[in-house]
Amino acid sequence: MNLANRITIARIFLVPVVILFLLLRYQFWAVTINNQTTTGSEMIAALVFIVAAASDGLDGYIARKRRLITRFGTFLDPLADKLLVSAVLISLVEMQRLPAWIAILIISREFAVTGLRLIAAAEGIVLAASRIAKWKTFTQIVAMVALMLNNFPVSYVGFPFADLMMYVMVVLTVWSGVDYFVKNKQIMDVTS
Repeated sequence: MNLANRITIARIFLVPVVILFLLLRYQFWAVTINNQTTTGSEMIAALVFIVAAASDGLDGYIARKRRLITRFGTFLDPLADKLLVSAVLISLVEMQRLPAWIAILIISREFAVTGLRLIAAAEGIVLAASRIAKWKTFTQIVAMVALMLNNFPVSYVGFPFADLMMYVMVVLTVWSGVDYFVKNKQIMDVTS
């Protein structure tokens, strides 16, 4: 197993670690600002999530740079991403920091685009991530971290950064999903 695939597998193993710290909400250390509390375990969860999310770019870079692209890695990498994002979104719903409809919308988009990619792969077509999809991913990470931290440290100035990023995340998620299907509608025509 090559290094890129090991990093991807490590990302999968970080998913339960993120969720454990996020839902544990152990207050060995906590910050309360404007009646919003962020616990130490939530901060650890956010840090582990950032490391896991950053590993996505790292494993892809290593695979391309060292020419280590494998079918196993091509299958596992997007699966690891979906597991991480879905687990955190569902946890944020459980914590009442994210409306369920947003989590459902984002997870549905991820499955729909994955399905499109699978259809394309069966036809021998590789769908590269578009610029808007990369912005969507970045925005998702920023929004989820802000929600995990309950808007800390921006809550010091009273600006609802987490809420703003949550809606930006929704807009870019929908936009990038529509963009994938519009730009690749010929794939759907081929399979009908």
